[in-house]
Amino acid sequence: MEQQQLRELLETLHKELEQVNTVDEKTGEILTSLRGDIAKLVNEEAQDEAGQENLVGRLNEAIDHFEEGHPRLSITIQHVLDSLAKMGF
Repeated sequence: MEQQQLRELLETLHKELEQVNTVDEKTGEILTSLRGDIAKLVNEEAQDEAGQENLVGRLNEAIDHFEEGHPRLSITIQHVLDSLAKMGF
């Protein structure tokens, strides 16, 4: 159940990322990183503990970055983090 919920959240997150119109250099870097992370999670690529910590760190950074200008995106990213935490990330 958690895996399916995570997959659905990742699909929602991907759609939200595609709707971000204002892209400065920092936003572009974050978007590129998140898209790669989503692809890895959707494809269920195994990550070691350091990789998981990096992923969580990047997601937290994205929440902070998008919180003011894209609150829905920040909320979606937070839901993904919550699901990952329930799965032991």
